[in-house]
Amino acid sequence: MLTGDNEEISSKIAKQLNIERFYSKLLPEDKLTILEKIIESNQNKRKKKKIAFVGDGINDIPAIARADIGISMGDIGSDAAIEAADIVIANDSPAKIPIAIELAKKTRKLVLENISFAIFIKALFLIMGFFGLATMWEAVFADIGVTIITIFNSLRVLKR
Repeated sequence: MLTGDNEEISSKIAKQLNIERFYSKLLPEDKLTILEKIIESNQNKRKKKKIAFVGDGINDIPAIARADIGISMGDIGSDAAIEAADIVIANDSPAKIPIAIELAKKTRKLVLENISFAIFIKALFLIMGFFGLATMWEAVFADIGVTIITIFNSLRVLKR
C-alpha cells in the first residue's frame, strides 16, 4: 500500500485490508517511483502478477495510469482520476475491491463458457448441415436457442 497518510492511519488501514507491506507519508512522485520499482521487480518474476493501484485524487493520476489495473474511488475521486482509471469504485469503500475482483473473475468465466458453448453448437450444426443431417431451419432454431441460453447463463453473474 502506497499512501500519503501518516504511519498510524496507514497501519490501521493496512490491517483492515490484510495488506502486509505499506509505505506511508509519500508524495505523489514517491508513489510513482515505488510503483515503478514494484512493476520492474514483477517483470523479472517467472509468474507475473497484475499490479493494481487505488487512488482518489489528481495527484494519483500518474500511478493510476501506470499500474496494470488503475482503480479510482468514485465519490471522492477527482474527475481526472476517474477518467484515468480502469475501474471506478462508486462508494469509496476499499473493502469493495475484492468483491470487484471476484465479480470480474466470475464474469470472465461466464463469457468463456458462453463463447465456447455457442461455437460448439454452431460448429456442430455446420458439420451436420454439411452431411445433410440438419436443415437450415434447424440450424436457425439452434442459433436462436444458443442465444437465449447464453443470455440466461449471463444473468448468473447478477447472483451473489
